[in-house]
Amino acid sequence: MHAWEQIQLTLDYIEEHLDEKLEIENLAKIAALSPFYYQRLFSRLVKKPVVEYIKLRRMAKATEVLLQKDRRILDIALELGFSSHEHFTRTFKDTFDMTPEEYRNSPKSLNRMTKPQLLLKYTLVDEDTPLIADDIILEITRRQIAEPEFYIGLEKKMPVQFVEGLGIESGVDPLDTLWNTFHEQKSTISVLTVGGDELGVSYPCSEEGYFNYFAGAKAECTLAPDGYKIWELPQGDYIVCYFEAENFEALVMDALYKAQQYIYNIWLSNHQLCTEAFCVERYASHNPETTSMEIWLKLLK
Repeated sequence: MHAWEQIQLTLDYIEEHLDEKLEIENLAKIAALSPFYYQRLFSRLVKKPVVEYIKLRRMAKATEVLLQKDRRILDIALELGFSSHEHFTRTFKDTFDMTPEEYRNSPKSLNRMTKPQLLLKYTLVDEDTPLIADDIILEITRRQIAEPEFYIGLEKKMPVQFVEGLGIESGVDPLDTLWNTFHEQKSTISVLTVGGDELGVSYPCSEEGYFNYFAGAKAECTLAPDGYKIWELPQGDYIVCYFEAENFEALVMDALYKAQQYIYNIWLSNHQLCTEAFCVERYASHNPETTSMEIWLKLLK
């Protein structure tokens, strides 16, 4: 068994036993490693210490369970392995900068710890061949754009650390806020293509330590109305990564992160391909009914 497979066994075990007391010694036995080497290998592959990872996965689970308003917060706290309401509340607030009560009364899209699927780091999928990993289906192909496409929307500057490490740092998701703002205003932008695709684009920012993110929809013109930005998807050859997830939240949080890590860190490297410095998320529509999307990366000549 490969080292990553041993750690994956414990990641799967943790996920199934978040409501129980999880001991390093027991997890190390599952991985057939000493506690010392287990913790070192876990931190190397998962990019988080074991105890920190367990805490963040419990917090991620809490964001789901708290939406069941018929359940007492104390019961949820005990179910997730916390000794008291106070301990749970303190941990939740430290993680998301709001209390469980505040989140329940006014739910927001929160960045949370993603459960890793280490298979995606060590398996090379062929073009046009689906790969099933954990809860996502992923397929990579090539496409060509003969003529530039234009999109109009909103732009936000983001700190680079927003996407560093495993998954996204915990807290309220500012990109979800950007998308919500765009959708509130979308009907007033007369030059948008009816039924056109929507794009989220990450690209370099002139300010060190930041990147720009664009959220918008396909347009019929090349001039943006006042207050909006225009993005040109240039003609050329693209690597396209299509993937699906069980629901929209899993799609834009867990699946998107895993797909980006796979295509950048594994697929492009193994195929010795380089792409331009922007990453396109392409949706039929960026809305809660959507369960599939594509990542488009333009190949350098």
